[in-house]
Amino acid sequence: MSELTDLSELSEPDESSGSAVGPAGPRAPAEAAAPAQEYTGAGGIPSAGDSLPMIAGAATTIAGVGAALALADIGSPLRAPFTLFFLIVAPACAIGAALRGLDPLSRSVVAAGGAVAVDLLIAQVMLALHTWTVRGGVAAVAAVSLLLFLLAHARRRGRAAKSRAS
Repeated sequence: MSELTDLSELSEPDESSGSAVGPAGPRAPAEAAAPAQEYTGAGGIPSAGDSLPMIAGAATTIAGVGAALALADIGSPLRAPFTLFFLIVAPACAIGAALRGLDPLSRSVVAAGGAVAVDLLIAQVMLALHTWTVRGGVAAVAAVSLLLFLLAHARRRGRAAKSRAS
């Protein structure tokens, strides 16, 4: 009976051996319980940065399919969510490309807010001019996003050319 009254052995690790005795018996040494380290070697666990291009490609595909479904006026259950994804992601990526100087969190917040502002501005202008259509709205958002992206790219290229010249 005296064995069961001393419960401290069940929950506290033994510092001398690096293991603890639990209800199911001894545990593995503390070295084996260490958190997994990032391994980027071939055949191992891929790092978190390796999946970023795949996620970006999937997002681009979803946005492209959404724009194509809306512009071609194809009835599909995926049309509404994919088109909405395009309407948010296209201007957000264009605005995010122009904001390279900000830290990633600030850039994503400002880009998301800017994307909503671009969408609302385009919708308001089209409604005021009595030219609102879904296809026209998607085309206008695509055009404005492309223009913003090209302006950001041209500005960055101009800065690089000035720094090389001086």
